[in-house]
Amino acid sequence: MTDRQRVVVAGDVIDDVLAVPIGAIRTDTDTPSSIRFTPGGSAANTASWLGVLGTPVDFVGLVGNGDAPRHEVRLREAGVTPHIGMHPSLPTGTIVVIVDGEHRTMFTERGANAALDPAAVTDELLAGAAVLHLTGYTLFGADDAAPFVDLVRRARAAGVHVSIDPGSAGFISDYGVQRFLADIAGADVVFPNLEEGVVLTGLDDPRRIASALTERFETVALTLDAGGVVVATRGSHPVLVEAVVTSIVDPTGAGDAFSAGFLSEWLRSGDALLAGAVGADVAARAIRTIGARPVL
Repeated sequence: MTDRQRVVVAGDVIDDVLAVPIGAIRTDTDTPSSIRFTPGGSAANTASWLGVLGTPVDFVGLVGNGDAPRHEVRLREAGVTPHIGMHPSLPTGTIVVIVDGEHRTMFTERGANAALDPAAVTDELLAGAAVLHLTGYTLFGADDAAPFVDLVRRARAAGVHVSIDPGSAGFISDYGVQRFLADIAGADVVFPNLEEGVVLTGLDDPRRIASALTERFETVALTLDAGGVVVATRGSHPVLVEAVVTSIVDPTGAGDAFSAGFLSEWLRSGDALLAGAVGADVAARAIRTIGARPVL
């Protein structure tokens, strides 16, 4: 699609605490579980999958004081070039994830992520990049959307495509749907899941949702979990790409892995349908293991 291949990812980096119950969850008593402490964060997860897939990728994020080195090590192991700042008082973001089959319950403290300044993505980092990938979480935590909006503008002015994972249907509702859509205007590619798509459009049919979103964005990949992904480009009919059938160990990070797989192929071929199929395959790899990052 382009001679440029490098992706710049900016956004959340998280310490995940993943609890996968062994059997049914029992209230007010003990439930035997598998518990893991793993690095996470939607943006950092996507960067890690991109790195493992062989795509050159820079990651920009913010953690608590003293925590940058350990997160940088894990990102470098995945092939990512990290640019991580440290906040003097806020802790590193943390999420406790309770996995129940295909469903997850998440208790979130965004911590230092809420203070990430989009200006940390410098014009030097954008120079020569192919894609800037962002998530809605960076907007949701901001007191002022102007720096985020300006980052999208700077990227477009530099000839960089912009992709956005909306991040959270609940947070979109809290933020305001029309306000959110206005603030991410200028993005080329969006990766909503079905719940986010419903909130963003007020529609409930996946193909209609994807088609409606192409009125605002050139390319839409609407993920449907086990139902696959509806891929739509402006001016064409939405197409369903089947999910890859696999065992589900932990669905955490499947959407982040999908975004990485999609972008890696889209950069190579420019074919959105093929990119959707590659994204589905990478998402299937993600749900077969505990944790949101690739196994190294």
